[in-house]
Amino acid sequence: MSEPEQRATEEERRAVKPRAVEAQPPETLAKARISAPKETAAGPPAVMTAARHAFGEMGVMRSLKVLGKLNQYDGFDCPGCAWPDPDHRSDAEYCENGVKAVAEEATKKRVTPAFFREWTVEMLSKKSDYWLGKQGRLTHPMVLRSGSSQYQPIEWDDAFALIAEHLNALDSPDEAVFYTSGRTSNEAAFLYQLFVRLFGTNNLPDCSNMCHESSGMGLKEVIGVGKGTVTLDDFEKTELIFIVGQNPGTNHPRMLSTLQKAKQSGAKIIHVNPLPEAGMKRFRHPQKVSGWLGKGTELADVFAQVRINGDVAFFKGVMKHLLHEEARRDTEVIARQWIRKKTLGLRTFGEDLLRESWGVIVEESGVSKEQIVEIAEMVIAAERIIVCWAMGLTQHKNAVANVQSIVNLLLMKGCIGKPGAGVCPVRGHSNVQGDRTVGITPRPSKDFLKRLGKAFKFEPPEESGYDTVEAIKAMREGKAKVFFAMGGNFLSAAPDTEFTAEGLQRCRLTVQVSTKLNRAHLVTGEEALILPCLGRTERDLQAGGEQFVSVENSMGIVHASRGSLDPFSVDLLSEPAIVAGLAQAVLGADHPVDWNALIANYDRVRDHIAAVVPGFENYNQKVRSDLGFYLPNAAREGVFNTDTGKAKFTIHPIPRHRLEDGQFLMMTIRSHDQFNTTIYGLDDRYRGVKGERRVIFMNPDDAREAGLKQGDVVDLLSHFNGEERMARRFIVVPFDLPRRCTATYFPEANPLVHVDHTADRSNTPASKSVVISLLPPSDSAPFDYNQSVDGQVGGA
Repeated sequence: MSEPEQRATEEERRAVKPRAVEAQPPETLAKARISAPKETAAGPPAVMTAARHAFGEMGVMRSLKVLGKLNQYDGFDCPGCAWPDPDHRSDAEYCENGVKAVAEEATKKRVTPAFFREWTVEMLSKKSDYWLGKQGRLTHPMVLRSGSSQYQPIEWDDAFALIAEHLNALDSPDEAVFYTSGRTSNEAAFLYQLFVRLFGTNNLPDCSNMCHESSGMGLKEVIGVGKGTVTLDDFEKTELIFIVGQNPGTNHPRMLSTLQKAKQSGAKIIHVNPLPEAGMKRFRHPQKVSGWLGKGTELADVFAQVRINGDVAFFKGVMKHLLHEEARRDTEVIARQWIRKKTLGLRTFGEDLLRESWGVIVEESGVSKEQIVEIAEMVIAAERIIVCWAMGLTQHKNAVANVQSIVNLLLMKGCIGKPGAGVCPVRGHSNVQGDRTVGITPRPSKDFLKRLGKAFKFEPPEESGYDTVEAIKAMREGKAKVFFAMGGNFLSAAPDTEFTAEGLQRCRLTVQVSTKLNRAHLVTGEEALILPCLGRTERDLQAGGEQFVSVENSMGIVHASRGSLDPFSVDLLSEPAIVAGLAQAVLGADHPVDWNALIANYDRVRDHIAAVVPGFENYNQKVRSDLGFYLPNAAREGVFNTDTGKAKFTIHPIPRHRLEDGQFLMMTIRSHDQFNTTIYGLDDRYRGVKGERRVIFMNPDDAREAGLKQGDVVDLLSHFNGEERMARRFIVVPFDLPRRCTATYFPEANPLVHVDHTADRSNTPASKSVVISLLPPSDSAPFDYNQSVDGQVGGA
């Protein structure tokens, strides 16, 4: 490493390096084919698509071996979504997108040091995220030296020494940021937060800050726990299910089989969303004969097409009708006795509901009074109700209010804390909930810090750290000088891409623990490291023998995960081993924590978790059972550990969006060929888009009024507090959306999300409600567009 006096000056560090930062550079526009959206999810097309991905990346024999262990008792947890496994599992307990996730990790392709000798960082930065991910697994630690244009191999000890040099040279531990992805296991996450707090900071932002932070905050305040309260068994006992701001067919496909069972048990399903989704129309179970030969199961009984961010208005309308009927009918409509015993605030909440105008409710929700009343009558008829949601609710300025509006409805019906009823926030990454449980948070509770300090005999820092948005700003302002990411693709996942890139580029050192190449490796600090780690599919061999890790799913079940493939490279380390190596280098070999002993046998890590985190008592014994174990959840039992000891009704105004002429409200969504920032392909089969990701879905009437037709190319300009952001060259796709509402894919549209446009209190980026205008493309380069393959316009 160069001597300090040879390093770049502070001014040079702050200069933005000329590297492309977009997930898919506009120049890569491909041939797009648009057809009518699908009416059915899964079935034979899902099986064939999954097989094509698996066999193409892993080969037939390797695919059969690894998929035979996916989500099995003696196997590994899917690295995709966090939907729970059933107690009784089939031999193929996975979905199409789970297969894609495994194929991405267990691919035979490799990114070796030889690859980096052929490609400069500048050359790689011009490639799309899709291309980068398809190059294969990283095999060796790599370093990008100051002033260099190419990554070079580095040995692990030298990499740890480089990080230690940078961290120990900081004026304060708070000048470092330690980010975590939701893929990180409980064991790795616990060791990671321990090291970071021993180093002296609570700067532990994570991916939850960008997705379900609003859920955790909203639920904790009103029911005493920041997690869901239902189990899979509850879906077989419920009478009514709301699916709100969520697309299970793409983001949590195994949830469709749960919904199918619920329907077969007599439940009704209401889908509340701006876009109709194939997964909520019909489901063809790929492991059932009827899924191959029949039309499948119709899932949603009612589709309430709300405007973007019309959910508070919608639920207020439903609850207003409940109160009206409670006053009019002789029979009980709301759970009066339960409410008196278990809750506070109904009177003032009810007064606020009665003051709301039906005109405002209908205008802001986008749903007619007749349909709202129809849905409210379904609520009145049901005694057991589950409400599920995802980021369609949690990424708005009023996201916490969205979540608490759902709780209000369930409290009115007494539907939290009894079988077949409750809240179900569906997490999007396989251990994002577990990471938070074991301490990955910039704002730990005093009780957690006290327990951690007692277990390891030190005084943890008490001052709150940076969340994700705060960390981006701190880097941009020069307050944070070292960025360390335990997994993830931070640059592509974060809002305000150019702003975030400038922050990363102003760091002295950026470090990425990764399995595959991504854009965060290409937009870096003055120096950068790529540290390759084991994946979920691989065996973890340590001094004490083969180890396993554990994860927590969306329903609070902790269970084991054991890889079965030989490590992809001899130079890969497990995430716990990377943390241990880092800690020893930074804190010194004479530090009282015996990191080597912890890594030799992960049982020792779990013993410490059991001592620090309530609910993990007898961790090593319980996690070895086939089904794992449930963490305590008082609200599930009808006990509300709030500051008053009761659940709370909360009052929230209806959000009002005032768009100027020519403006639209945009939300970001996933395609069916991606998981978070990982792009499996360029198709969105269910929405009828093939071969392209830079598209903007918009109402057909809006398109016609704007003088646009399918296939036209536009630039997108976002507006926030007098500031603008630009994203170039998106293809217009008319689609069934409410007027003045549009949708674009994440992360291509992330440059439009201003860093200050966040949810109140949770500070989650408001990626689902961005005000935009459409402009003629600033680059007149020709675009090769093929008309619809079947002559139909999607959604028109």
